[in-house]
Amino acid sequence: MTPQYLIFDASDDGEGTGTWDAMASVRAAELPAVMAEVQTVLTWAENHSPGPSGPLDDGGVWDADQQVQTDGDWTTVTLSITGPWEWGEALVGRFAPSD
Repeated sequence: MTPQYLIFDASDDGEGTGTWDAMASVRAAELPAVMAEVQTVLTWAENHSPGPSGPLDDGGVWDADQQVQTDGDWTTVTLSITGPWEWGEALVGRFAPSD
């Protein structure tokens, strides 16, 4: 699946852990499609888990946080995933648009 709405941005902590933020801002009619993309990414993350999920400070190997904010006619969905760099890059590579 190539996301039609989510756009990923990566950052590396320099110690082997990364954070991948995916964001989309849409009108109400497109929200179900965005949420389906989020669920597809989360399902991949769970199915290819590098270890237990949860806050890294509490012993988790990877974690995900989803935020949904509505402002007028627009809803912004943000999905942040943190985990081992190689795993996160494989996740983003799985959903990267092909050239």
